[in-house]
Amino acid sequence: MSQSQIARLDSRAVIAVTGPDARSFLNGLLSQEIETLVAGELRFSGLLTPQGRLLYDLFVAGAEEGLLLDLTAEHRDAILTRLTMYKLRAKVELKASDLKVFARFPEGGADGFEDPRLPDLGARLYAADLATTATEADYDAHRLALGVPGPADWGTDKTYPIEADFDLLNGIDFKKGCFVGQETTSRMKRRGTIKNRMLPIVFGGPAPAFGAEVLAGELRAGEVLSGRDGRAMALLRLDRIEGADLTVDGRSVSVDRPDWIPALTPIE
Repeated sequence: MSQSQIARLDSRAVIAVTGPDARSFLNGLLSQEIETLVAGELRFSGLLTPQGRLLYDLFVAGAEEGLLLDLTAEHRDAILTRLTMYKLRAKVELKASDLKVFARFPEGGADGFEDPRLPDLGARLYAADLATTATEADYDAHRLALGVPGPADWGTDKTYPIEADFDLLNGIDFKKGCFVGQETTSRMKRRGTIKNRMLPIVFGGPAPAFGAEVLAGELRAGEVLSGRDGRAMALLRLDRIEGADLTVDGRSVSVDRPDWIPALTPIE
């Protein structure tokens, strides 16, 4: 088994959430159950639009005092503004934190927060500073090798969380009470209208351009998202990829379904 590495994730930032209503406040907004979150535990979640599209991903960490939100650094101010808008009379304080986000992978270790998406993703750590042995690019390569999509793949207000595999990566609690965007999310799950998913594709040479069309013969089967040499994520139509000869810009590509994703039969 390979030795674990530590990388600082400069694309991520932290918001500290404190106050007696911290858990109930977030629980009413996010797609994951927060009320039962305890210190030392990490949960993966999404903040959605009222129409059920994914705005931002968030990890919620149970701290000794309050909660920590691990989110995309470029959107921290926007997320603070949005959460403050929802705050109303809730007894909660939201504040940007100086803590940095680190990942230890592929093994987590006892002093980190186990990544709730997949055990093989390792753990996330929050500290002012830590000695690193790898880069964020190394961690992203590890994540991509596992077939796990990231913020570069779903953007903002473009994708439904189920299309981004949140339901398979412990990002949605379908048994909890109301949250923003719940009606659409629950209906997609209940009615089985899951026709598109983010899946890894493999090919020879450099990654196609973001947004490049994936074709099954002459039919559009999806589009390429983020990637690197030999491998990328793609948003694919499940009804057009099974057994099909797929191409992007005339190059042959194939789907490399990871074990954690079930059979690729679309649910009508």
